[in-house]
Amino acid sequence: MTNFGQTFFTAAVSGLLVLVALATSVQAAGQGAPDDKSIRPFHFHASDEALADLRRRIAATRWPSRETVADDSQGVQLATMRELARYWQTDYDWRKVEGRLNALPQFITNIDGLDIHFIHVRSKHPNALPMIVTHGWPGSIIEQLKIIDPLTNPTAYGGSASEAFDVVIPSLPGHGFSGKPTAGGWDPVRIARAWIVLMKRLGYTRFVAQGGDWGNAVTEQMAVLKPPELVAIHTNMPATVPDDIAKALLASAPPPSNLSAEERQAYEELDFFYKNGLAYAQEMSHRPQTLYGIDDSPIGLAAWMLDHDARSYQLIARAFKGEKEGLTRDDVLDNVTLYWLTSTGITASRLYWETLHGVPLRQIAFFAPQGVTIPVAISVFPDELYQAPRSWTVRAYPKLIYYNRVDKGGHFAAWEQPQLFTSEMRAAFRSLR
Repeated sequence: MTNFGQTFFTAAVSGLLVLVALATSVQAAGQGAPDDKSIRPFHFHASDEALADLRRRIAATRWPSRETVADDSQGVQLATMRELARYWQTDYDWRKVEGRLNALPQFITNIDGLDIHFIHVRSKHPNALPMIVTHGWPGSIIEQLKIIDPLTNPTAYGGSASEAFDVVIPSLPGHGFSGKPTAGGWDPVRIARAWIVLMKRLGYTRFVAQGGDWGNAVTEQMAVLKPPELVAIHTNMPATVPDDIAKALLASAPPPSNLSAEERQAYEELDFFYKNGLAYAQEMSHRPQTLYGIDDSPIGLAAWMLDHDARSYQLIARAFKGEKEGLTRDDVLDNVTLYWLTSTGITASRLYWETLHGVPLRQIAFFAPQGVTIPVAISVFPDELYQAPRSWTVRAYPKLIYYNRVDKGGHFAAWEQPQLFTSEMRAAFRSLR
């Protein structure tokens, strides 16, 4: 159960606040019986006390000194966090996104002993293609909110009825409104099995799957499991790196001389990421429980989530500099506030431990081909961690049905560029209609 009592406990009124908090959170994380296969409606309402406590904690932040460099090479910059805090404390309104969420059909069902939260929107158009879309870290279902209506209601967004999807968007275990595992074992393979159960439980006998970041890991494992109902997958963060390239990267070697320009660019992007972008993954894969600060400090949580990788940070930070492209301030804070209100900073981090614990930093195989043999569609976004070359992609996915390089967007593609992402989904699965 979400423990808002700890969030806004004060000695003077602790008993009253705990009772209010529990009454609020019971709808957010009620655990069903392990053998209960029912699908239960869900909605969430954060208490006024929890939101007031959030603002108090932001106001009470003890700020560090400014970074000693003029760029972001030391991490999330103080000016960015100061402006984020100012907006979060004084102007941000959680109730807006809470209303958007509660206007959607949301449900909880128990799978493999854990309550799984999901959004499920059926299209009004006949023969819509069912698709399960999986978020990553530090994302959540907030990432996919903008694509739901364009995918399910294409005729209102320049598409045709024949391009409609039914959309299922689950919250990963330990994330958002899903249950928090109390024992180990919830890695991408187990989650993939749960997602297959979920789609079957919803009555789907034919569906596709999509994901990036951890969503890609789960989606590719669904494809490896090859349930007959899963006819194809799409990913915007494909696992395509050949063994010889992975070995060269591990050795910090120069790019092999026989690489094409596209392959050399990918090599350099991967080399930069492995050398400069894995600190968060190293900490979470080794010592996630140590991150008490992200469950205790809103600003600590926000800073940790903003710093996923160098380019994503720049695309997020620009929202707090007045730039209008991509994510807005509210987009960013909707996601961070969801983590805060559900107290899932640490529980979400454990997915790295489950998957990568004990693996040396540079041997973390985020992008190693998984042996996917079912049809695969790929969209390559220019600001992703690396841009997968077509040559590597064809080798990794022998049944490649779609490959396209788009002109904008990054690691959080559906969130940053929903119109472009929607167009990619229509094109990617058109041959399966």
